[in-house]
Amino acid sequence: MKAILLNKPGEFIHTTKPIPTIENEQHALLRVHKIGVCGTDIHAFGGKQPFFSYPRILGHELAVEVVAIGKEVHNVKVGDFCCVEPYRNPTVGQAVKRGKTNCGENLTVLGVHEDGGMQEYFTYPASHLHTFNQLSTDMLALIEPLAIGRHAVNRAEIQKDDIVLVVGAGPIGLCVIEFVKLSGAKVLVMDMNEDRLQFCKNKLAIHDTILAGEAPLDQLLETLKGDLPTVVIDATGNKESMHNAFQYVAAGGTIVFVGLFMGDVTFYDPFFHKKELTLKATRAALSEDFAAIGKLMEDGVINPDWMITHRMPFDDLVENFETLTQPQNQVVKAIIDVVIA
Repeated sequence: MKAILLNKPGEFIHTTKPIPTIENEQHALLRVHKIGVCGTDIHAFGGKQPFFSYPRILGHELAVEVVAIGKEVHNVKVGDFCCVEPYRNPTVGQAVKRGKTNCGENLTVLGVHEDGGMQEYFTYPASHLHTFNQLSTDMLALIEPLAIGRHAVNRAEIQKDDIVLVVGAGPIGLCVIEFVKLSGAKVLVMDMNEDRLQFCKNKLAIHDTILAGEAPLDQLLETLKGDLPTVVIDATGNKESMHNAFQYVAAGGTIVFVGLFMGDVTFYDPFFHKKELTLKATRAALSEDFAAIGKLMEDGVINPDWMITHRMPFDDLVENFETLTQPQNQVVKAIIDVVIA
């Protein structure tokens, strides 16, 4: 079977592997149909992904078809179409016992800590598959990034009377916006890129946007008539942006960091206490997020096909992946077609 290996930063190579066999009776053999390209893949290609080693087969935003199952698998059947929950815990530590399966001490992520979906077939625990046979494979591949957005919004504990500022209108920020809108709270979006802000207006009907490079605090105060956001969700992974969040949030408010950078977050402690702020991190998503999002799609509550701006055949990825990283191409979400319907 075909596979694509990120051999080292900046170098994908074509390779072949045998189609795997099921060695664990709780696993399923999966045929990959679609792969969503995410920031993790781009950062790994650029040599800037934390907790990463080379060589590695990338890919964890997946739409798959079940082609075989182990004897102990009962939640899926051959022929099912599924999204993949790509985080698993080989050990059951304190966090996992308390239901925080997204931040287990030894959490392993598909396509990061172990080989992922940029291959025609792979095996994976069936317990981490979510079947939605009514959805297109495009929609299945979008569930994982949407799950990250939903989990971040749940961490923020947003109320209807909140004012929410989402900083960063990249793919994950857009997924966050989708679920802030569902909460009924007022939402504003901040980004350095005017094209991304216009995308939010056109595709997500966001009325209030803030251009980060032009006195953003003054813009916020003017837009909100002297008030500030009660919740700030930063999806940039940018040190300066994350530090600025402490200035943007109202007293008594909450900051949620979705992105991360390799360094220290610092803030002036008296200011932090004066405002009585709550600071939270958010990591990955929970199993319930995948189930909930698939149901929202099936019910027509959300229809995130607006996210997909680019497509690429699997066989073209090695030669053309770099084009997906270039800002002038304005990529929001690219889908890799492994199986072309």
